[in-house]
Amino acid sequence: MTERARRNRKGGGRGCAVAFALLAAAAVAAAGATWFALYRPATSVEPGSPVQIEVKPGSSTAAIAESLARAGVVPNALMFRLRARMADADGDLKPGVYDLATGMPHQLVIDRMTAGPPVTYVSVTIPEGFVVEQIAARFEEQAGIPSGEFLKLAKTGAGDFDHGFLAGAGGSLEGYLFPKTYRVKEGATASDVIGMMLDQFDKETAGLDTSFASSRGLDFHQLVTLASMIEREASVGSERPLVSSVIYNRLGRGMRLEIDATIEYVLPGNRFRLRNRDLKIDSPYNTYMHKGLPPGPICSPGLAALQAAASPAETGYLYYVLTGKDGSHTFTRTFEEFLAAKRKSKEVFGR
Repeated sequence: MTERARRNRKGGGRGCAVAFALLAAAAVAAAGATWFALYRPATSVEPGSPVQIEVKPGSSTAAIAESLARAGVVPNALMFRLRARMADADGDLKPGVYDLATGMPHQLVIDRMTAGPPVTYVSVTIPEGFVVEQIAARFEEQAGIPSGEFLKLAKTGAGDFDHGFLAGAGGSLEGYLFPKTYRVKEGATASDVIGMMLDQFDKETAGLDTSFASSRGLDFHQLVTLASMIEREASVGSERPLVSSVIYNRLGRGMRLEIDATIEYVLPGNRFRLRNRDLKIDSPYNTYMHKGLPPGPICSPGLAALQAAASPAETGYLYYVLTGKDGSHTFTRTFEEFLAAKRKSKEVFGR
């Protein structure tokens, strides 16, 4: 081999070594850049601080990762995206509001966001005797459901719900929104809540024996109407079957029912005592002017009132008068006894 060839071969070896060194340096630099991109913290925060993150509908994993990194929930957006892809969760992070903390493990954040935000509930109690306006106001106040939306459906939307017991209800759901305490999910609509109340009514009345009402010519809608009158008239539980008997007895004799609560239903606000001109109000709910039951319920009756309507006490009573400050009544068979009870009521209440 000539001297020139040996020099060329030696030079070639040095060239390969240089090229290899350059490649190695490039690889180290690339690795460093990758490490820097994947592990560099986006912000410097103490771990364990509470953070609330809102993920809006349609947000990409990249946008969510950036939001998490800026807040310090995860140290690095790119690593979060990589971990989400490795967990097959890319595109499955659900929108909503999350209560998180700084410095959380990536996988824990991914698990929470694929499960979705925790569902929150509010308890709303609807007492016996509420009318639909009161029910709507209660759900608006305590659950944020617009009362206008609720009332529109409650007053005209009976046909939107598949329940056989609504067959005679017409459009209104008055009387069928069962009074109870409900756990209302955040974001629930008026339709959701009304559906829940109708399901509860169905459940509560499943064992109700309606044979007595049927024997007196009353259908289910009329039974609920009668129960609603009992609910508004009897504040003492033991008197519900007695009030029921008075209504049945008067219906059987063709007498006008003359129930104050039916007039109060169509008057603005509730009044402890009706005036004489109120008794002449032109309404099918005026049981002082019209015989028989009113056209529909006047409130939401509870189960006890429904049971009293289905199974009244056996009495000869035709009248009752409020005589006790605890809401109790005196029940009478004759008009003369009724007048005597009215005098007693005047002595008690001074009017």
